[in-house]
Amino acid sequence: MAGRIRVMIVDDHAMVRRGMRDFLDLHDDLEVVGEASDGPAALQAAAALRPDVVVMDLVMPGLDGIATTAELKARHPAIEVVAITSFIEEDRITAAIEAGASGFLLKDAEADDLAAAIRAAYRGEVYLDPAVAGIVARRMRTAGRRADGERTAAADLERLTSRERDVLACVARGLSNRAIAEELGMAERTARTHVSNILAKLGLTSRTQAALFAVEHHLDRAR
Repeated sequence: MAGRIRVMIVDDHAMVRRGMRDFLDLHDDLEVVGEASDGPAALQAAAALRPDVVVMDLVMPGLDGIATTAELKARHPAIEVVAITSFIEEDRITAAIEAGASGFLLKDAEADDLAAAIRAAYRGEVYLDPAVAGIVARRMRTAGRRADGERTAAADLERLTSRERDVLACVARGLSNRAIAEELGMAERTARTHVSNILAKLGLTSRTQAALFAVEHHLDRAR
């Protein structure tokens, strides 16, 4: 069916993959195009199948989900990753986001949340399980975004133009590039360029990090 979101499932447990596939197959807009049981197999399958979204288990033997996500995003930046795990571990959560995951779910989340996270990732939006959103924001705030720690948030914000702040506020609200373009009256390509410039100026590596930064500094309330 044209227009369906192509999904690949990566998990080392066959029963988990089967359960996800059976659930996702119930949705007309989602199509599971492949599965993988470990990191190397996932990278090989992604190159052949080119899914839109990969649902990635973080805890796998050998090349784990974090390393696989980082390598996948390096090879195929357009493929979005929704990370899933059974445990709330701050280091693992932060590392997954830094690796480029655009969504994060616990395995005990409601099934509908998985579909919602996949759709959000496909639209270029951020989707964080409520149980981990606060942890991520707190960890990023205390750990900082740069090893040198010399620049303050105020100095970072001063580097943004007024238009870039408007775009960042939209990112914080979870808007996709297309929605940002419509709201601010610009081309979608221009919105995408603004987002890239914002990440570069703030020293961030993902849209998720930008959204959390904006919420932390109350830019999501600016209109």
